[in-house]
Amino acid sequence: MQQKTYYPKAAEITRDWVVIDAEGQNLGRLATRVAHLLLGKHKPTFTPGVEMGDFVVIVNTEKVSVTGTKTESRLTSKMYHHHSGYPGGLKSISLRDQLATHPDRALRDAVWGMLPHNKMGRAVLKRLKIYAGPNHPHGTQIKKAE
Repeated sequence: MQQKTYYPKAAEITRDWVVIDAEGQNLGRLATRVAHLLLGKHKPTFTPGVEMGDFVVIVNTEKVSVTGTKTESRLTSKMYHHHSGYPGGLKSISLRDQLATHPDRALRDAVWGMLPHNKMGRAVLKRLKIYAGPNHPHGTQIKKAE
């Protein structure tokens, strides 16, 4: 007797909209929670390799905190790098400056590090909407708030 593995159909997948307020939350713990929601691991029908996650809207990312025993040294030593594509175009910014200027990028990079680095991970990351302030334009889609 052979049992079949359950594989969800596209019509069976329901995606909710979840709003998360990042005010006073820790950057890493928030990123793990968001990655969990984006991948759909909180659903009983979770199947690896299938995009089952919800849309996640994060507001107030400018008020996210970084904690730990080496917080002060970590804020200056952790660097984010990107390249312009031109020779000598490597640009670097510290975590402290990234949180001050573009807190949404710091959170997006933290979440991306917890997702699969393949086609599915890039598709999942498109369902993440991050805003520095308390306002967002997704009010009509929101059915479930957290």
